[in-house]
Amino acid sequence: MRAHHPQNTTRDPSRGTAPGMGRRAFLGTAAGLGAAALGTTACAPPDTLLDGRTRLRQWNLFSGGDGLRMIEMHDAYRAEHPGIDLRATTFDWGAPFYTKVAMGAAGGRGADIATVHVSRLESLAPGRLLDPIDPDLLAGFGIDDTVVLPHIWEQCFFDGRLYAIPIDTHVLIQFYNLDVCRRAGLLDEEDRLVETTGLDDYLAMLREIRNVTGAYGLSVDTWNPWANFWALYRQQDGDIVFGEDDYEMDDDRALAAMEVLYRLSEEGLAPRHSMLADTAANLSNGRAGLMIHGNWEIPTLEATGVGFSATQFPNVFGNHRTRGDSHCYVFPHQRDRDPERTRAAAEYAAWMLRNSITWAEGGHVPAYQPVVESAEYDALHPQSEYREAAENVQFEPRAWFSGSAGRLQDEATGALTTLHQGTQTPEEALDQLKRTIRSLLSVPSPV
Repeated sequence: MRAHHPQNTTRDPSRGTAPGMGRRAFLGTAAGLGAAALGTTACAPPDTLLDGRTRLRQWNLFSGGDGLRMIEMHDAYRAEHPGIDLRATTFDWGAPFYTKVAMGAAGGRGADIATVHVSRLESLAPGRLLDPIDPDLLAGFGIDDTVVLPHIWEQCFFDGRLYAIPIDTHVLIQFYNLDVCRRAGLLDEEDRLVETTGLDDYLAMLREIRNVTGAYGLSVDTWNPWANFWALYRQQDGDIVFGEDDYEMDDDRALAAMEVLYRLSEEGLAPRHSMLADTAANLSNGRAGLMIHGNWEIPTLEATGVGFSATQFPNVFGNHRTRGDSHCYVFPHQRDRDPERTRAAAEYAAWMLRNSITWAEGGHVPAYQPVVESAEYDALHPQSEYREAAENVQFEPRAWFSGSAGRLQDEATGALTTLHQGTQTPEEALDQLKRTIRSLLSVPSPV
């Protein structure tokens, strides 16, 4: 059995998506924050401090366990870079953070470097709110397409220019309670969960687990179901292509994905109602033997002391494709970007990638492949058990309302949650989802 030691780092359970804002609200907020920015920066110290150090401002959205690891990494960076005055600021996750980044950049007063989700590039208007990154400058610090997975690296470009530096891949994976799955006879001789292929095989496994738990086979977050839907839809090669005022979606494949979610709860294999801490609690207290959730839940489970491990998202439609995203560094727009601080920002990003084994301890798969291929990463469990999930990550289609903490993710919940509640058929839920998408397309981008 793999040992899992409790840590005092937990992910902020209050993190959630929040609806976006309309153009009028955006501009009104911009004016207010712009005025505030002018008021606060008038007394700010010069870019290069009196002691000769280069000032580097960094904005991020990490709290909980992620936030503690980021602080640990920043402390190590400062110790190795006495000539850099790194000032890191953490803002509330989701819409508040993205509004802050956009407002600062709109006034030309963005941070030197900020952490965002790569799925939000389009909503941050590259070329207007984000400054491009010089690939040659970054390569000088050892970061280029040879050390990052190709399909991750290509997500960092917009209109042929580099705008992001990937830190990690965070994905939906499958956790399993070792004790429950052992009693169900579903572990091999190395305590790894046996592989299933196809929906029928997977449902049969869930029924065996339910016979042991007396409650559920699988725990899923029924109040944030978009990610599970997207993973199941992409396993079938389903896609959504957004146009200016129209879109394309494969109804048959969307229905097949929805029917899986519907059956899980309808057959009592997964709860009808589970959200936030409830989802992990179902696994840790033995009410479920499996859990589908983000890899960031590792610290949460470690804190409970339960014996667990993890593997890739289940093979339901012939592969292990899974919904995911990447945290990445971007350069918010500055009216007069200072070359010395820009160089320091690129070097900082490269250092963080090279030292991302600390980041991996929280569950994320580092983007920097030499870390993923290292002996140190091999020794991390269960992280090393699902590293291939980064190769199977499926990003959401680009649109201003798409991506992590985007409006699509938030507003699709209304339709998809009914599948678990049993209040709509998959056909009815699909119709509602399509109405939601059409409604979003009718709203102009706020930037």
